[in-house]
Amino acid sequence: MDVAAPVIDYRELSPLMAMVGGSIVVLMVGLLRAPFVRRALVPALAAVTLLTATGLTIWIWEPGDRAPIIEGAIAMDTLTLGVSILFFVAGLVTIVLSLRSDAPREAGHGEYYALLLGSITGMIVLAGAEDLISLFVGLELLSIPLYVLCATELRRSTSLESGLKYLVIGSVGSATLLYGLALIYGATGATQFASIQGAIGDTVGISDPLLLTGIALSATGLAFKGSVAPFHQWTPDVYQGAPTPITTFMAVATKAAAFAVFLRLFGSALGLSHLDWGPALAALATATIVIGNVGALAQRSLKRLLAWSSVAQAGYLLAGVVVASELGLRATGFYLAVYLVMNVAAFAVVVARERVSEHGDDIASIELLGRTQPWLAWPMTIAMLSLAGFPATGGFIGKFYLIDASVSGDYTWLGIVIVVGSVVSLAYYLRVVAVMWMGRYEVELPGLPRRRVKPVAGWSPEADIRAQPEVAAVAILFAAATIFFGIVPDPLFDAARDVGTSLSGLR
Repeated sequence: MDVAAPVIDYRELSPLMAMVGGSIVVLMVGLLRAPFVRRALVPALAAVTLLTATGLTIWIWEPGDRAPIIEGAIAMDTLTLGVSILFFVAGLVTIVLSLRSDAPREAGHGEYYALLLGSITGMIVLAGAEDLISLFVGLELLSIPLYVLCATELRRSTSLESGLKYLVIGSVGSATLLYGLALIYGATGATQFASIQGAIGDTVGISDPLLLTGIALSATGLAFKGSVAPFHQWTPDVYQGAPTPITTFMAVATKAAAFAVFLRLFGSALGLSHLDWGPALAALATATIVIGNVGALAQRSLKRLLAWSSVAQAGYLLAGVVVASELGLRATGFYLAVYLVMNVAAFAVVVARERVSEHGDDIASIELLGRTQPWLAWPMTIAMLSLAGFPATGGFIGKFYLIDASVSGDYTWLGIVIVVGSVVSLAYYLRVVAVMWMGRYEVELPGLPRRRVKPVAGWSPEADIRAQPEVAAVAILFAAATIFFGIVPDPLFDAARDVGTSLSGLR
């Protein structure tokens, strides 16, 4: 009996092939012992890999609904390609921020950067998954390297604790998702998204209990990965304990991957049962916005504050999934891009300050930063204002886009929740701005003692930012991009419009 080999489109698969090949090369070169190779050549090769994959992604960019490749397992459409560019940018930023970090040296430079590239490869597979099996494979390929990367500062107990917590809670989330996918398969008898979409309403009823249970468990599993409340408990502890470059990467890239597959699974494969799962996700989005913003109010640690902020931002992004429309897909894609630039600007400032301040990532580390280092204070100010949704920033345009999608999708009340959540967030975003420009300006809350953190070895509190110019450059560049996309959003609008054409199951 002859077995036909699967048809593989190597042109479409080229970004993935570049990532896999690059990660192997980086790992092998990292075995060389020369200091120059480990500290300079290995990061350079990782950056070249990401730039090559970016170029290949632009090369195969074609708007419209495209057939999946590898026997229908992965779709390299504009949704996958669009978020892949976000992954590559986040990876490049992580490489730059890691140049002076202890994590690559303690874990091994080759291993550190190979794990980073491996996680990005998993994100591409997850974002492009058109099959339940490839979805789970992508999730695990994304997660397992991150479990290790969170614990790469081996001499710091909080880093090891971060990796362990993420491993335990991430495993629970993965198991929950796997059970949900199994129930969807049991209800529909199919693993490919197109077949699942055809089965719903035909061979299986929209209100079938087995199908609805599978949808609920799948949403729960993906909610763990996207920091959606009430499955967000791991986020503040893991974000604070992990090396800050890895926290930056997780905050932007992991969220983009989670919401890309959210859109693909719920907007396309399960689109016909939207009336059943839509209200539940809307309630989840509301709870996430409320819990994230309230949780951020009492935080002194900048990393924990940004972690709670990311929970609230996940609620805003979930609004684009809830409406299950092309407009919702465009709004979510646009906001993911804006979220990356404004979050990277904020985390770059945190990296710069925690390395030179005796307060670590405590808010005290940025007191009067506007007077001493305005080139860091301005990027943080712009990032905070954009995250809050101030006009003339990318965050304002992104939230306006999400509100428009909510109203158009008959979820006007969810748009109102986004507005109210943004107003509440002003309390902690403006607090950070006030501390930088006005000095100490805070309300001490009971039960939240001030924690002093020792500076990173080799740095003194008086060290100048000129000793780490690449970090300042990242902060300034991404803050400028935040303003640029707030004033001239057309380039991102065009990309979002292309992304919106990728899923045929949307309304």
